[in-house]
Amino acid sequence: MRKSAILCVAAVLWLAACTSNPPASPSSESKPAAQQAQYQTGREAFQKMFLTAHNWAADAQPFRLQSQFTAGAPVNEGKAGLWRASFASPAKNMMKMFMWSGLVGPDAPEAGITFSAEDSWSPSNTSTRIFELGFVKVDSDKAYEVAEKNGGSKLTKANPQQPVFFVLDWDASKNQLLWHVIYGEDEDKAKLRIAVNASTGDFERVER
Repeated sequence: MRKSAILCVAAVLWLAACTSNPPASPSSESKPAAQQAQYQTGREAFQKMFLTAHNWAADAQPFRLQSQFTAGAPVNEGKAGLWRASFASPAKNMMKMFMWSGLVGPDAPEAGITFSAEDSWSPSNTSTRIFELGFVKVDSDKAYEVAEKNGGSKLTKANPQQPVFFVLDWDASKNQLLWHVIYGEDEDKAKLRIAVNASTGDFERVER
């Protein structure tokens, strides 16, 4: 009887020892890494949207690509966290806008590619003149370098946080595809606009 009691006490002590380890502290638990904003050049984002646009219409062709400036974007690398591309379908006589977002945060647009509803499109409208993808031989990073050498650096040296955004479209009057490097948060607040040939990388003109 005495031996049985001793064995019972020993078993209880052994079980207590096995369960007496303190729980792991919250700081030792693995935490998911915070999401980082993604930034891409115009051509990188454009190619993603081009593939999605062809799911909408097999004959979809672009007529405009534009970035949106956001604080912290590496504009000196020709990159943005938000790009919008507009495509037209001659067969449908319709157009549709697609957006790529790499931004994060509570007010950020949905990550990845989203798109708008269809709208009517006319081939006679010069402001929505479509162009072939093959004309885009120069990316937004190169366009920024050219713009800096032709007046932009005066603004960025005075203000390293100078907002910059990019627009790619067809110049019907000159029959060429242009990057417009725009120094400002939007068209209304632009301090300077530099046009760069998107096929050759040549400086074209100061637009403002």
